[in-house]
Amino acid sequence: MNVSARHGALQPGDQALVEEKALKLRRLYDRVNAIDVTIDLENLDKPHVEFRISVEHSDDLIAHAEATTVIAALDAAIPKAEQQLRKLKEKKTEHRATAHKHIESVDTNEE
Repeated sequence: MNVSARHGALQPGDQALVEEKALKLRRLYDRVNAIDVTIDLENLDKPHVEFRISVEHSDDLIAHAEATTVIAALDAAIPKAEQQLRKLKEKKTEHRATAHKHIESVDTNEE
């Protein structure tokens, strides 16, 4: 877990809150190796939050959002990251979902 701020500094309690919310992403998929959160404070009226999630045997997942506050941007970016993790997990585990014996076969004796 790495939280960094660009073009400024975070408020005292914000870093702990960002870490707490970002760590919840790990419960969705156990193959998460690292989570990097970058908060860009260049535009103070529209802070930009970016998540870069490193997942084992996959490309990095990137989710970002802008809002009027850092916390609002964080709350907008987290669902995007969650959706990407769920989709990746489903894609990785889907190949085991249907066994051959469960696939419907065409019955040729029907008449």
